[in-house]
Amino acid sequence: MTETTDNPQAYASEPLQAASYAADGTARGERVTLPPELYDGTVNVPVMHQVVKAYLANQRQGTASTKTRGLVTGGNQKPWKQKGTGRARQGSIRAPQWPGGGTVFGPTPRDYTQRLNRKVKALARKSALNARAREGDLLVVESLAMDAPKTKDFLALLGRLGVADKKVLVLTDGIRAATYRSARNLGNVHVMPYSDVSTYHVLWSDVVVVERAALTAPPKAALEDAAALAELAAGARGATTGGATTEAEA
Repeated sequence: MTETTDNPQAYASEPLQAASYAADGTARGERVTLPPELYDGTVNVPVMHQVVKAYLANQRQGTASTKTRGLVTGGNQKPWKQKGTGRARQGSIRAPQWPGGGTVFGPTPRDYTQRLNRKVKALARKSALNARAREGDLLVVESLAMDAPKTKDFLALLGRLGVADKKVLVLTDGIRAATYRSARNLGNVHVMPYSDVSTYHVLWSDVVVVERAALTAPPKAALEDAAALAELAAGARGATTGGATTEAEA
């Protein structure tokens, strides 16, 4: 297994290839050359980290809410007089030190959304796919279409691929309803169209299984700005780590 580097830009000296399997999961002797437009060996770790942080932050609802002493009902008079009782002076039973009182510096509804540059997200997605391909954890299957939802048959396919005990991201050529329904009860398997792949899901997985037909139509989200990606990569080749990050954020 090839270990990914922390260097923001690392380029493969030769086209990346992946192991090829038939539709029933049997291994083929040939290896598939991955499309060079997307699989050029680029692995930008800082950008992947930035995008995954934003993805997780955007999943937060931000609805946690507490009441301060001004929002709690009651307590509009002193519980006892200021002096002469021998007890500590108190101004309201809704003060923070009282049971049922207001909360000090508690959470209030907020928006955790982080917005990223489109080029940054595309570069991160490209880097994640390249990282799996360079590690040898990207497998190409001839077809992932199923006639009917059958979890048992899908597990058998994963077993023949040798990935049944790993977290598997299955990328299909378009929407495969039967394939999705076959795997939706499996906690370690996630099925989605290849065009919808995200950086988070690629890095979540241990192995990425791609339907061969999908490789002829790379992820539209990843390649819709191919010219911008090429410009970004060209500027980052001669830059330092900090310079590459600044270029991506620009």
